Amino acid sequence: MATVAELRRENEQLRAQLSQLIAEVARLNDRVSELLAVARRRQRPPTPPPMPAPPPSVDAPTARAFADRPAPPPLPDKPKRAAKPRRPTGRKPLPTHLEIENHELRPDTCAHCGGHSLDVADLVREEKLHVVKEHQRRRIVERTTCRCRDCGRRTTPRSLPAPYERSKVTCDWLGWFVDQKFALLTPLDRIRRDLASRGLPLAMGSLVGFIERAADLLAPVDGHHWHMLLSGRWMATDGTGLKVLVPGLPAAHNGYVELYRNRDVAVFQYEPDKAADTVVAKLQPFRGTLTADAEHRFNAVFATGRVVEAGCNAHGRRKFRDAEATRPDLAAEGGAFIAAMYVAEQDAQARNLVGAKLLAHRRKKIRPIVSAFRRWLAAVEPTLLPSEPLAVAVGYYQRHGDALFRFLDDPDVPIDNSPTEREFQNLAKLRLNMLFAGSTEGAHRACVLLGIVATCRAIGVPVQAYLTWAFERLGTHRDLFALPVEQLTPAAFKRARARR
Repeated sequence: MATVAELRRENEQLRAQLSQLIAEVARLNDRVSELLAVARRRQRPPTPPPMPAPPPSVDAPTARAFADRPAPPPLPDKPKRAAKPRRPTGRKPLPTHLEIENHELRPDTCAHCGGHSLDVADLVREEKLHVVKEHQRRRIVERTTCRCRDCGRRTTPRSLPAPYERSKVTCDWLGWFVDQKFALLTPLDRIRRDLASRGLPLAMGSLVGFIERAADLLAPVDGHHWHMLLSGRWMATDGTGLKVLVPGLPAAHNGYVELYRNRDVAVFQYEPDKAADTVVAKLQPFRGTLTADAEHRFNAVFATGRVVEAGCNAHGRRKFRDAEATRPDLAAEGGAFIAAMYVAEQDAQARNLVGAKLLAHRRKKIRPIVSAFRRWLAAVEPTLLPSEPLAVAVGYYQRHGDALFRFLDDPDVPIDNSPTEREFQNLAKLRLNMLFAGSTEGAHRACVLLGIVATCRAIGVPVQAYLTWAFERLGTHRDLFALPVEQLTPAAFKRARARR
């Protein structure tokens, strides 16, 4: 028979097991309750959150302002687009501009009896998209020297255009190479391996030398673009870091690349740091509106009075979205004002409004939203703690409201600086591929080529075609063309193509 001690141990084990089962059942019950709550929320339509009451510590005037604050505007309906014509079904025809490669096939014998007397009965035509691997060729130019019978002197015809004297490559090849590196963002070592696979073992130093030559040829065009920006009424700017190898430093130097652009021209510039004095000196000739982030280094530029500040509402919109994690109700209210502004602006873009028509649209549709938004900001700000993310978003608009709403009174100014920020996506990919610039001079030359490529992209010009055209006119035949720099820009190339 079991002893009393053994019975007690078994009893304690059973109690422990029973406690575990009770805890497990309780956990499962909680989980079932959570799932039922989720199911109920999905079944009934969501209700807007109640308007929060002001904290008890707020004084009476602020409480009344908080209670009377304007409600966020309902998002206007998106403009109705015209019904698109129904696309024809079936296979689309291939583009007619492609070069045709013809193949004509005719049987020699009958496939059934082997006879040779065949008459044409029908023609079966097939059209397919084909690709021919890019060819690297040698161009040999033989120039015959002749002697004049009258004067006895010798005459040698001039060679074909080349990017520079005694160049190893043609203008077409140099245009292809720059397009590969700075438009398609292909790393140099990958281009080198591709050329080596075709039997062209070029040294890395040769490839770097080609980039230097190309940048030096296009530097006057880039300088002309910079003068166009300085003489304009509006430009936008942004910047990002770039590591540069500097002799004597134990590690790569953290430099800075800036982009200045308007809707037709883009210029990249390298600076060793983000000093405010450099920006002030650089923009000293500019008289207009500058769209930029709210950075301290631009304060000195705007303090001169020559440059008017315009802000980026995309930054403010992101700040309100970040605040939804802690104050979803109020952050959603503030974000609704900004979203309504963007919907009205997108409506204007869809209707291709510019100039006075765009200005009238903004004042009629967006200005009332901005007025209500500012009243909402003034009512909400006293109720927030300084450490709250929503306080940061509200304070951003309270401090920089004049700059952020500058676009209401100037049709040239956009609602945000997003196009400039998107342009840095290409630079980020290029920076990831090359890791760093080999020297300060290399960083400056890279900025020249990046600006030319970005300008071509902005006005819809094929990069490689423009580069070939420009190198022919900037190289060994510069004296024959005798074109001023304003007729060598991507815009001039676009006009020339349109005339042809």
